[in-house]
Amino acid sequence: MRTHLHIPQHVSRVALHNEIHARPPEAMTAPVAISHVVMVCDAAQRQASREHVATLLRDHHLPPPDGTSTHIRVDLGGFRLRWELHTEFVTYTFTRSLEGDALNEREPQTAIDVVPQDWLEKLPGEALTSLHVWGLPANVFGSTTIIKHVLNEETLVGSAVADGAAEVQTDFAIHADGFSRMVLLVGNMTQRRLGRLVQRLLEIETYRMAALLGLPAARDAGSALAYAERELAELAEAIRSASRNDEPLLLDRLTKLAGQVESQYAATHSRFSASSAYFELVDDRIEDINESRLAGLQTIREFMDRRLTPARSTCEWATRRQDALSQRVSRISNLLRTRVEIEQQQSSQALLVTMNDRQDLQLKLQSTVEGLSVAAITYYTVGLISYMAKGAQKLGWPLSGEVTAAIAIPFVAFAVWWSLRRLHQKIAGHH
Repeated sequence: MRTHLHIPQHVSRVALHNEIHARPPEAMTAPVAISHVVMVCDAAQRQASREHVATLLRDHHLPPPDGTSTHIRVDLGGFRLRWELHTEFVTYTFTRSLEGDALNEREPQTAIDVVPQDWLEKLPGEALTSLHVWGLPANVFGSTTIIKHVLNEETLVGSAVADGAAEVQTDFAIHADGFSRMVLLVGNMTQRRLGRLVQRLLEIETYRMAALLGLPAARDAGSALAYAERELAELAEAIRSASRNDEPLLLDRLTKLAGQVESQYAATHSRFSASSAYFELVDDRIEDINESRLAGLQTIREFMDRRLTPARSTCEWATRRQDALSQRVSRISNLLRTRVEIEQQQSSQALLVTMNDRQDLQLKLQSTVEGLSVAAITYYTVGLISYMAKGAQKLGWPLSGEVTAAIAIPFVAFAVWWSLRRLHQKIAGHH
């Protein structure tokens, strides 16, 4: 029997391993109705959505989700609920099986028809996407007729998907009930494969709308970027002819402009980055459904390329424009600061020359003062010696005070000069 090894485990190993199994598709059988709602939420609203789902589960005598769940699948009797917590939004997917007589109606029932309406109206956040999907057997009479009743023929988009095993048609329009609509005609498909196909179609619509959240920000950024570019052009021209007195004011204007540009960049960069990632997810999901053309209809890929490309280009253009403007502001700021620093260095050099001249003058004055100091100290010292000699004559000193003073002058002057010299050398040695 193999023994169990107690190897130290990384704290995130299990969570990272299970990530590959996160959000698996639902197994489905046609005819089926799906209603998909995406709510944009902040952190508090995401937590509130968890509590809102817990309320629904308690009403059906089911245990609430735990505090760390980001994905729930539960059967509530008349319908199934799939709840997913994402970074910016929360998705609710309701699924119910349709009876055979539903195909005889002009417009089949939706999944949210059996969901408590008062609970639906209190979903936390703001709706970004609301979509009804009907998965109908392609070989049952009346399936193709329903398409004419639930979709606008003038804007119809459709294709064969999943290697021709199904057909999907939609009009990418918001109807009177606030929901977009999509009809899936299902051929010979397994339940798992149908579930994966439906999940990909829901993700295309979800990520399409999430990607477009960057478009208003890109449009708003356009006017601010235009103003900043004009201001930067004026500053660049002014710097060319600016005098030394103008430079502090120009540097202040440039610093404020740099602050505005970086502030806007910080406010929109995450939004543009998220939009870029969502656009790539849309491309990946369209690739996954493996489209082929239906006669007379645009494919989803063609529709998305035609309609989403301008929005994607606008977001990418705004990102590139912000980056370029930030780099230009940085370059001009560096040029102006370099110019100011060079002028400051020149001023410092001139100041040093002036200080050297003053030091030389101080040294000359100091030499003059030293000479006067030697003369003054010698004068007073010799005077004292003269008084001493006059007093010493009474004790037998042979020379008069004047003669003694005359003889002492050179010796005293040399002693005073030598002492001051040694003092200056000691002070210079300490420095």
